[in-house]
Amino acid sequence: MTLCIESTVLTLFQRKLHIILKAGVLPFLLLAVPTHSAAQTSPGAQKAATAKVAKPSAKTAKTRKIAKAKAPDTRPSFGRLAGLHGNADALDLRSSVALVIDQDTQEVLIRKNDHAVLPIASLTKLMTGLIVSEANLVSDEMITITQEDVDTEKGSTSRLAVGSVLSRGDLLHLALMASENRAAHALGRTYPGGLHAFVQAMNVRAKSLGMNDTRYVEPTGLSSQNQSSATDLAVLVGAAYNVALLRELSTSPGREVAVGRRTLHYNTTNRLVKSPNWDIGLQKTGYISEAGQCLVMQTKVAGRKLIMVFLDSAGKLSRIADAERVRRWVETNSTLRVSVAQLEAQSL
Repeated sequence: MTLCIESTVLTLFQRKLHIILKAGVLPFLLLAVPTHSAAQTSPGAQKAATAKVAKPSAKTAKTRKIAKAKAPDTRPSFGRLAGLHGNADALDLRSSVALVIDQDTQEVLIRKNDHAVLPIASLTKLMTGLIVSEANLVSDEMITITQEDVDTEKGSTSRLAVGSVLSRGDLLHLALMASENRAAHALGRTYPGGLHAFVQAMNVRAKSLGMNDTRYVEPTGLSSQNQSSATDLAVLVGAAYNVALLRELSTSPGREVAVGRRTLHYNTTNRLVKSPNWDIGLQKTGYISEAGQCLVMQTKVAGRKLIMVFLDSAGKLSRIADAERVRRWVETNSTLRVSVAQLEAQSL
């Protein structure tokens, strides 16, 4: 009996289906009626399925972002290749080259491979600043960043797009404080006589200062052919310190510059400038893979004016840690010397 009823129902369904097909309305009905798999799926499962479909796009975007990320430069520095990091020192400095001298007496407090000639990266910009300041060029003259200023040496980026217009004074500020490469290159390019004359002036000035281990080929420091020694760089720091403008700009914590309709905010590349534990009169940082992390400063510690040079440090924070080690060492030894002097005075 049950079988007969089911057969009858099936026959009626087939007839109706034939009528629907003939009328051409089945596609509409099929779209309106959920499929068996969707009807039997729980709300939670449907939500999970929806999320699963949405994830690939995010994952793909993440994969693309990772693919575009620049691989870290793991090439060893010239100092490491020369075995300079193997030389030990009393303060266990992470820089393969170090020199600390008393600015007034020229007494050497600390030295480590101080005559080694190595790439100096953006420490180059101190000489760039010295040449520009001594040329007495118009600070308010507006200079346009061109394609010539784009880095083809390392492929580094810059916030100063081609076509940006800034004053020479702002370019000098950004070059010294924020180590802006296009700013430094534009300063050299617009020097009287052009870039070639500027580089020639850099080398002539180095010779006049007695920096016999120093050679420049461009004004930014991106080239590893810009090389010097810690001894020479200490001389350069002393010369640059004598220029009030270079002291002011290099130790500025930050600067906002108007570029077209935009306002760009730049910060110093040396975190010690903002530290209350330091009294810094002039500074410059630098880095390219061939040079490692570099730092030069004029600073006052325990009442003494010091010039510090650190080249080829193992890491960005290591050069800062080296400076901190030296500061604490000088403070400790200065206290001991005062105590000895007092004892000697009392015995007289």
